Amino acid sequence: MQWLKNLLVLIVMIILTILVYVLIVFLQETLFVPDNYLLWVFKSPGTQLAFIYEFYIFPVVFYLFSKDFREMIQEFFNGSKGQIFKKYRKELLSVFLIINILLFYLIVTDVAVVTKKKIIVFSFHYPQGREYSYCDIKKISTGIYGKKEFLPKFHSKGDFFYIIELKNGQKIDLADVGGVNHDKDERFVIEDLDKKLVKMNIPKEASMRNFQYAEKELAKIYTDKIESIIKNK
Repeated sequence: MQWLKNLLVLIVMIILTILVYVLIVFLQETLFVPDNYLLWVFKSPGTQLAFIYEFYIFPVVFYLFSKDFREMIQEFFNGSKGQIFKKYRKELLSVFLIINILLFYLIVTDVAVVTKKKIIVFSFHYPQGREYSYCDIKKISTGIYGKKEFLPKFHSKGDFFYIIELKNGQKIDLADVGGVNHDKDERFVIEDLDKKLVKMNIPKEASMRNFQYAEKELAKIYTDKIESIIKNK
């Protein structure tokens, strides 16, 4: 019945991973997103850190459900390295707790909100948010990713990107949507926003390269919107 236990552990890990992510998104929407928003973005590197943070769940689940893992941990603490941990247990646990609190805080505060008139950027250093007008956007870059990458951000082959660069050099991909007002599709919202920004003569770099990859993954109604955004100049 070992396979059944392993399956149970896997199911629990998946459920807890989803719950942690849902909690993060709930806190972000509750704390930072106003009622009049168009869309909000879970910025980078918060998205990557959230992915790493969720891996903390795995050893906890294994410890609770795997006898072999518990025995391995107990054996470790009974050894010479374990004695060192026992000696400095309070100090190490305090450091571990502080690091996790700071990491969670960094993840939750890594948010950008777009309204009809401004962009509000929240961060670890500015949890109260910094406001930027559309005039503070100095450049737009949009297109389709041609390959899957994990750094500096996660994206898959065929993913659409719409990156705005603010006057302070910060880049925000509005296609990394955390939520859209009135349950609209983000590509429809970005299309309307793009028309407004282009009319403001904000410089825009756009490429149809790799568009065929998006066509393989998305319905035509969405690829039509993406094409309209990229070709709008």
